Amino acid sequence: MLEIIILSLHFFVCFLISVVIWCGSKDMDLCSSSKGAVEMEPDAPVYVGKEDDIKKSQRITTKVNDREVVIFYHEGKFYAMDACCYHAGGPLRLGEIEDINGQPCIICPWHKYKITLETGEGLYQAINPMEPSPTPRWRSKGVKQRIHKVTIDNGNVYVSPPDLSVSLASDYYADKCKNNGDFTMEK
Repeated sequence: MLEIIILSLHFFVCFLISVVIWCGSKDMDLCSSSKGAVEMEPDAPVYVGKEDDIKKSQRITTKVNDREVVIFYHEGKFYAMDACCYHAGGPLRLGEIEDINGQPCIICPWHKYKITLETGEGLYQAINPMEPSPTPRWRSKGVKQRIHKVTIDNGNVYVSPPDLSVSLASDYYADKCKNNGDFTMEK
């Protein structure tokens, strides 16, 4: 009789181990329960704060799916982008916002790189030496800084995780900041 009980316990323990292994599989979500911790879909917008609080502070830094993101409120509009500058990982949360050619831009405090809040384009001034009297004009380097979609719902601010199918210059420092567990790189 004791042998049957031990054998039954052995099979039961083996069954429990196989269930744990099966439920722990990253490819399957069949064992997740609706009770307990809230699990969010990877592409679902992430709550980052109250609209009024962000408006008062003008900017906050937070994590969106383990990515450091800075959210700005400037002239009636919300913007979000990677928190570390694409050039050298500078803390964009500490930068000044300036209007350049009608576009609000964050100025990185480390090297004064200019990044549009709307598109993440890097801007620079250049001249055309072929002009009779060359004057500096603002030019785009293209999109360098990853931006994130911001939505407002019932006074709550949400930021959507980025589409990482296209690599951008800021991804390098976003990964480095994430791995270091800090919002900015040391200078």
